[in-house]
Amino acid sequence: MNICTYSYEEYLHLVKSFHGTLAPGLLIGGFIVDLAMKNLPEGELFDAVCETPVCLPDAVQILTPCTIGNGWLSIINFGRFAVTLYEKYSGKGVRVYLDTKKLEKWPEVRDWYLKKKKKNEQDSDLLMAQIKEAGHTLLSVQKVQVEPEKVRRKKMGPVGICPVCGEAYPSKHGEKCLNCQGETPYSEVTKVKTTK
Repeated sequence: MNICTYSYEEYLHLVKSFHGTLAPGLLIGGFIVDLAMKNLPEGELFDAVCETPVCLPDAVQILTPCTIGNGWLSIINFGRFAVTLYEKYSGKGVRVYLDTKKLEKWPEVRDWYLKKKKKNEQDSDLLMAQIKEAGHTLLSVQKVQVEPEKVRRKKMGPVGICPVCGEAYPSKHGEKCLNCQGETPYSEVTKVKTTK
């Protein structure tokens, strides 16, 4: 059993290295990305859309050249467990999703996905075994037409220097950076001396 170009065991190793743990969502995500790749025309340049920020984007980043950093992976939080791979320019693509109609045969996967059991009540060995056994059978595929300009990351544009903190920021944000406008997650910031 392979997931893209990796054996199942190699993929598990990559998941642990990249994500930190063997998350069920990443195992299913591997099958989602694999099935999407199998339904794309060979040799096409593609981008990806992930419909959840939870686990699934890591599967895309592990198995494809699409990453958040290079802008080829867009995350649109619809809260749905789905990935779309589409041709960069034409927008023609394939969407693969975890199909709730196919979960009845896999009760541990169903209970995990639909949050019918708390994490400490789940049988993680059974869950992982059911995911491995079910593989692609948990999924459905749709052909889609993506409007690339609606999902692509916007360019940063001109850059300015914030008059308050002195750091560079996108000028389109206003007279000063968003942090100095009060949109900050930090309650306290202390400069640390660095060595040469």
